[in-house]
Amino acid sequence: MKFRPLHDRVVVRRIESEEKTAGGIIIPDTAKEKPQEGEIVAVGGGARKDNGELIALDVKAGDRVLFGKWSGTEVKIDGEELLIMKESDIMGVLG
Repeated sequence: MKFRPLHDRVVVRRIESEEKTAGGIIIPDTAKEKPQEGEIVAVGGGARKDNGELIALDVKAGDRVLFGKWSGTEVKIDGEELLIMKESDIMGVLG
């Protein structure tokens, strides 16, 4: 199944962080925070101004982004856990 978000929404796949600390201590899943970094999987067509003009999104599929801790809605598509969020929830694109 293909999924295309609407308007200014994006679909993000979380990028898992390292499971060990710098000192070599393994962090169990229950103690880890969910990552705030992800990869854009799909983007909507953009938001519309009041006059109907389309405002294009600044991100595209494949971009690595940072987002807020509580951003987005978790969904499961084709067995994969993804996030759907508005572009405004994204803090920035990683180089």
